[in-house]
Amino acid sequence: MIKKILGRVDKVDFPELKLNTIDVKIDTGAYTSAIHCSKIREVDGKLYCIFYSKEHPNFKSEEVVFNTYTYTDVKSSNGHKENRYKIKTTVIFFGKSYKINLTLSTREDMRFPVLIGRQFLKNKFLVDVDLDNQSFKQTKVK
Repeated sequence: MIKKILGRVDKVDFPELKLNTIDVKIDTGAYTSAIHCSKIREVDGKLYCIFYSKEHPNFKSEEVVFNTYTYTDVKSSNGHKENRYKIKTTVIFFGKSYKINLTLSTREDMRFPVLIGRQFLKNKFLVDVDLDNQSFKQTKVK
């Protein structure tokens, strides 16, 4: 299988979350992928989420309801362990849909609302840090 080459950052769509042209950071140092979630409520076995960031104009959604979700422990680079909600959704790279696991995190102060980690990248993509927006540029051309 030939792997596509990603750069250090890109812009992708999350159709099930109704988020388009979202800035993502490709982070081979991170195992899991994470998405900024501004409001989370857990009620009667359902997870209610709002994806919104005033710093990122494309990053806003109506409330999204997840009937299926889990919890996972995530260890930060400084060794701090945090238990987070984990959802499954779809992301589009190079015009193709992929399933992705995302942990829900507060990334309001971060430059990118989404971090794409090794767990997702493995067996699909190579990363060249000299490049950027490879998927977005190819999709725009079509």
